[in-house]
Amino acid sequence: MDIVTLINDYGFPTVAVFFLAYFVYFLWKFITTEITPKLSSTSATLIKLIDRVRMLDNDLIRLQTKVKTAREKKK
Repeated sequence: MDIVTLINDYGFPTVAVFFLAYFVYFLWKFITTEITPKLSSTSATLIKLIDRVRMLDNDLIRLQTKVKTAREKKK
């Protein structure tokens, strides 16, 4: 059976609904099998990067405090 005979037998709206249902199923399957696992690994990497940025921020605050203290002692 080809698409033309399906449209002639059942009508365009009915055939279009089945194709759209398959498309939605394909997207759902792709998202759940391909994208979701990659997002979980990406979120773990993002958490590690956020922790490193916080550590660098704390180091910069400590360094600024030390430089400020050294400047005050020189005066």
